Order: sequence, then C-alpha cells, then structure tokens
Amino acid sequence: MEDLKDVILEYVIEEYGDEDDKITYETHLISGGLVDSFSMVSLKRFLEVKYKISIPDEDASPEAFDSVNKIADLVKRFIS
Repeated sequence: MEDLKDVILEYVIEEYGDEDDKITYETHLISGGLVDSFSMVSLKRFLEVKYKISIPDEDASPEAFDSVNKIADLVKRFIS
C-alpha cells in the first residue's frame, strides 16, 4: 500500500505546486497561501474517493488541512 503521506504530498505538488515550490510534509498549505478554500474542498474529495471514507465538514477545517502531516492524521481517523 502506498504511504498515505506520500500520496497526499504527491497530489498537493501536482495540483497546487510549481517548480519553485519546495513542498514538504510540514509546509503550511492553507496559512501559507498554497491551497485556498476551494482547493481544500477538492483535496478533501480526492481523499474521500481514494480511501473510501467520509470526512465530516466539521472536521475539515483549515487547521486540519494546513500540512500534509495534519491531513494524514485526519485521514487516519476515518480509515477503518
């Protein structure tokens, strides 16, 4: 199975990064301006489809989506 953090990082780089961005597991995605609220919804949907989970809207906060590490922690809560 692919590593969860690597899948998320690859998606973020492919969808929101460019060659000048040095995106890591700890890069501030929301507060750093790399991902906006519309992009966060797309990322949430990608994760729900990929991992066959449902992330409640109240758990999908900008803070929970502010780094790859935080997103991975969130997703792990809903994977059975």
